[in-house]
Amino acid sequence: MPTSDPRHLGLLLSGAADVIPRDALEGKLALGRPLRVKLGIDPSRPDLHLGHAVVLRKLRQFQDLGHAAVLIIGDFTGLVGDPSGQSDTRPMLTAEEMEENARSYFEQAGLVLDMDRAEVRRNSEWLGAMSMADVLRLTSSYTVARMLERDDFQGRYREGRPISVVEFLYPLMQAYDSVAVEADVEMGGTDQTFNLLVGRDIQQAYGQDPQVVFTMPLLEGTDGTRKMSKSFDNFVGLTDPPEEMFGKLMSVPDELIGKYLRLCSPLSSVEADRAEAELADGSAHPNEAKRRMAREVVALYHGPEAARSAEERFDRVFREHEIPQDVPDRTVRRSRVFVEKEPGSRILHVPALLVELELADSRTGARRLIDQRGVRRDGREVAGQELPWSEAGEESLIGSVWQVGRRRFARVAALD
Repeated sequence: MPTSDPRHLGLLLSGAADVIPRDALEGKLALGRPLRVKLGIDPSRPDLHLGHAVVLRKLRQFQDLGHAAVLIIGDFTGLVGDPSGQSDTRPMLTAEEMEENARSYFEQAGLVLDMDRAEVRRNSEWLGAMSMADVLRLTSSYTVARMLERDDFQGRYREGRPISVVEFLYPLMQAYDSVAVEADVEMGGTDQTFNLLVGRDIQQAYGQDPQVVFTMPLLEGTDGTRKMSKSFDNFVGLTDPPEEMFGKLMSVPDELIGKYLRLCSPLSSVEADRAEAELADGSAHPNEAKRRMAREVVALYHGPEAARSAEERFDRVFREHEIPQDVPDRTVRRSRVFVEKEPGSRILHVPALLVELELADSRTGARRLIDQRGVRRDGREVAGQELPWSEAGEESLIGSVWQVGRRRFARVAALD
């Protein structure tokens, strides 16, 4: 049975960005019963990364202390799309897209949460059943003036960019989720603070004790500047292969090592504090600290042995400048990669080859990689988008190893 043990409070507060009201969590814990800790899931994207895991790992701490993790699948609110941080109205998803994304989410969330002990609800259960009278009661509980206090709405309103009325409904619908499940605590990233605070107001309007707002910091991606996101290609996916995960983590800027240790690794707050202090006073070398961080994170999702193997592969590829032994072999279609420029003169179209080798999603993306000097053939940089037959005929192409970035390799095994 959960208690108000102050050690539990300290553990839960470790790493948190904010708790509103600050003293309310202690009061909730003093109730002596399992708290209902809500996390709303936006099924707009199917894949989870370490940024998502920051909140999930904190929710797992609540679970481990005996509290109830209540996951809300936004299959109804997903029709609107969360306007948080958006400069334009988001496109609506189809029910099929949301269902597929939600399925993928749960498979990956299970890497962090104990899904057998989680309570999973879909907000279409209650939002889809609301009458117009119910909607009017909900909308009468909040004002337009309060809604326009939101930063992203303010900016769009000042600049004359459209704000759909349905976007005003999103925070209200998310807030009503808290009413429906009688949430004691609602979790999210700091970009969700406005929505979570609306939940407190709506719960009060419906006669409930308002929830505690519990936010976690946003995690910068591997570029060190922007929030981790697939859109920015600065993410570390929870299902990334161990070698790829380790390599991405080794590219994190030194100034973020401490934050990644604290928010992404299994280290305790005491261990993370010690590691940060050693980095600050120079007693720990940033590269060794980063290696430790990468090992800890990879081991968390793939196991210690996979972490050791990933580090060894990283050393072979980057420290010793060797091509790894386990490069995947691909069969390439001649008709896709060879182009006849003029009668009797053929060239290899490199962007098409990168797509065939599954090293790029599109020819446009492949051209960008080449322009960024991120493509190598047998360890040598490829400078252009076309290679003459003398350099890339069929005989010389078979067996060649192509590399994109630091971690992705493929070998031309055969031509079809």
